[in-house]
Amino acid sequence: MLNRYKKTYEKIAMGLLSFMPDEKDLKVLQQTIQKYDTEQDWELYLYKLDADYIGLIGVERFDTELIVRHISVDPSHRGEGIGTTMVQELAEQNPTCRVSACQLTKPFIEKCLHTKEEADIHI
Repeated sequence: MLNRYKKTYEKIAMGLLSFMPDEKDLKVLQQTIQKYDTEQDWELYLYKLDADYIGLIGVERFDTELIVRHISVDPSHRGEGIGTTMVQELAEQNPTCRVSACQLTKPFIEKCLHTKEEADIHI
């Protein structure tokens, strides 16, 4: 289940973000988290399975579009369809918005979805 990011989950979010290639450096991670904390149009969600947060998806919100800027799944849960589930839940929670990938997230989302038609994703 997708849950909106709260400051109390900052370390969990930073850990999940650190699995993304461009987010390895601590300073970059801190800047990214700060952006989600301060920018009104940037929203971060954590994916919870049972008692653990195992995934993360971050979007930039426009009037009718959500651009996925960050998406990450804990390595021990990869290959289980978590990425696909997160994108689908995001689309379901925002039925009036089109979900799109940015250049950074496009390869991951394409790999998760296998086809561009699933979950109304426009890449």
